[in-house]
Order: sequence, then structure tokens, then C-alpha cells
Amino acid sequence: MVVSAGGTREEIDPVRFIGNWSTGTQGYALARTAAARGAEVIVVAANVALPDPAGVKVTRVVSAREMHDAVLSAAEEADAVVMAAAVADYRPAARSPGKIKKDGRAPEPVALTENPDILAGLADARSARDRAASAGHDAERGRLTPSSRPRQVLVGFAAETDTSPDGARAKLARKGCDLLVVNPVGAGLGFGTPDNEAVVYGSDGMVTPIPRGPKEALADVVWDLVVARLP
Repeated sequence: MVVSAGGTREEIDPVRFIGNWSTGTQGYALARTAAARGAEVIVVAANVALPDPAGVKVTRVVSAREMHDAVLSAAEEADAVVMAAAVADYRPAARSPGKIKKDGRAPEPVALTENPDILAGLADARSARDRAASAGHDAERGRLTPSSRPRQVLVGFAAETDTSPDGARAKLARKGCDLLVVNPVGAGLGFGTPDNEAVVYGSDGMVTPIPRGPKEALADVVWDLVVARLP
């Protein structure tokens, strides 16, 4: 299993960055829970100040582009990928090599450019593997054979202030994942708290509400839903 955790940082200059409030607590809860169930787990962690979960391999990154490369590499042999990290949608178009200092004038606007969509990239890579597997030729029998490897399960997290079902279903379809965990943020919910709540939407139409409780409890529900989708 591959789990991403924490919040990415996009540098403006050597001192400042664009970031978010994610601490990686939910991602690490997912990793600990999977490891306790006997899974082999890789965590790709962005700017997390938590102890590494026991029995888990941790790869550390800073930016969204670094996370993109690390997650796609780790996911090549994974049975499931859970994108619990808060990944910046945008980064500064240019990074200043020196600290930007005040000079009495209004600061220049920071131009932004879009970061790669990691979850959509995972879905594209999975589709490419599926196509290659379906076209694999069994030389002895002279017929097409499916891959013996289980189809990878992809799970996205969406930290939202608007948790409407229509918005969630649209995002699920856009990302191409199997499950989308929509959790509210703000007003003491989500980032930096020991508890969480969510609604999980499935590409098969399933909807599973998870009431507010410890992040480990939410992790257990997510893994139950993942396991149900593995052969």
C-alpha cells in the first residue's frame, strides 16, 4: 500500500512558501492501520513533523512535483494508493533566488502556475497498465490473457469547505479514482486535529458516511472499503 501524507510547500524564495495547514496526522493513521493489518506500506510524506510509523518505509518530499514523482514511482507495484496528502494545486511560476525584501513599494504580484494532478496521473498510469495487460499475448496458447495482478485501487481525499454530494461526485469522476473521501475542514475540523469525519463516495455509486471520531477509526473504514475492492 502507498499512502501520501502532509502538506506540500511551494517556494516563493529561500525564506517563504505557499503551503497549507495539513500535519499528516490522517495519512500517518492510515499507514499505521494498514501496517497493523499486515500490509507492506510506503508513506510519501511532505513536511510532516511526526514520528515515523513502525514498520513503514517513509519517503520525504517537500513540493508537489517531488511528491508527484515519488508517489508515481512507489505506486508502480502497489495494490492500492491512498492520496491523503494536501497537495498544492499551484506553485509560483518563478522562484526568487534571493529573499524578496521590502523596499517601500507595493510588492509585485506572485504569478502562479498549475502543479501536476497526482491522483489523475495515477489513474492515467493505471489505465495504461490495464491496456498493456489486456493486450498481453500468451505465446503458448496463442490468445490474449489478462494480467494476474489485481487491479490497483485508487483513493483520493478532498478537504473541502463545500462538501455537497454533487461537487463530490463531479470530483470523483474527474479524478478517475475508485473512492473519494470528502472531509470538511475549518472550524476545528480536519487539519491538525486528532479526529475527523467524512463521506466516502465510490465510483460504483456507493456512499459511506463516517461520523466524527479518531482518525484511526476513519482509516479503518477506508481500508475496509479498499479491501472489499481487491480480489
